[in-house]
Amino acid sequence: MKPDYKNWVPKGMVRGTLAGAAGCLALAAVCGTGGFIHNQILHHAVTGGLLTAGVGAGVAALWLEKLHRAFDYNGTRQLSRQIIDGISSRVVIPDGGLGLDVGCGSGALTIACAKKNPGAEMIGIDRWGKEYASFNKPLCENNARAEGVTNVSFRQGNALKLDFPDETFDLVTSNYVYHNIPSKDRQAILLETLRTLKKGGVFAIHDIFSRSKYGDMQTFLQLLKNAGYEEAELIDTSSGLFMTKKEGTLLGLAGSALLIGKK
Repeated sequence: MKPDYKNWVPKGMVRGTLAGAAGCLALAAVCGTGGFIHNQILHHAVTGGLLTAGVGAGVAALWLEKLHRAFDYNGTRQLSRQIIDGISSRVVIPDGGLGLDVGCGSGALTIACAKKNPGAEMIGIDRWGKEYASFNKPLCENNARAEGVTNVSFRQGNALKLDFPDETFDLVTSNYVYHNIPSKDRQAILLETLRTLKKGGVFAIHDIFSRSKYGDMQTFLQLLKNAGYEEAELIDTSSGLFMTKKEGTLLGLAGSALLIGKK
């Protein structure tokens, strides 16, 4: 039995976008030659709109295919594996400790942290929404069994309001989750996660920390230090650590960084 960590850009998404492109281009061809619209201005507008939509969808399909290949666990690039290994390599939980992975998806990071810290326990939570229908709790549990990892559990959860008391965990971690949550204040989501961290606990949160998504993260780091955090640092991962700068730009991952520190 082998683990199946899926791909956050499923092949069906690529095929669907490509089919949409083909459909728009086919309709543009029909409109352009069929003469169904007798008003010339409207005829050109509709044909041009369909052509533009078709070309745009085609470009999007090519980009999604590139993303799919990059994040394929069994592919050549294996970017997901590199990121998971890179995050978990920085995670240390004391024996008897407890860690939390927010937005665990298919369980990859939760399981990697549990494997690295066999004397501790890891909990993975996720809402497992319809946007990623192939990700679910049974998948996570099957992957843990396939990896031979028993110090891990999974449950439904909401990153906006975690169902855990203050200072519950020795570690909190996450990978490419919060930027997907519709919010005008993602720094507040970070604080909700860090609320559950024990004094002396560590955090390793990987995401796209661009100003447009998070605001001024340097101010956030200073806020943590003013609140008494021992360490707080933002490490760029899109300029050589997990991916090259060119790759990060092409894949739409520019601004990726690892927020690490100690409470």
